[in-house]
Amino acid sequence: MSISMKMLAVGDRGKIIGFDNSGKSYRKRLLAMGLTPGTDFLVTRFAPLGDPVEIKIRGFSLTLRKNEADVLLIEKL
Repeated sequence: MSISMKMLAVGDRGKIIGFDNSGKSYRKRLLAMGLTPGTDFLVTRFAPLGDPVEIKIRGFSLTLRKNEADVLLIEKL
């Protein structure tokens, strides 16, 4: 079952399982940033209004805007 990034809290771990079909314009950019299916990540912080979100993935910190993060299909670990 996939969830959205906003359903995770700081300190939660997740796994990318795919991309939403509505986000085709972001897919290539997300793949180029290392957000590939099967990759685990850690939520490190959210901005006060929830946008952007910072995750730790593949040994580096990455900040995503809400509309980019909503394209990801995520499984909570």
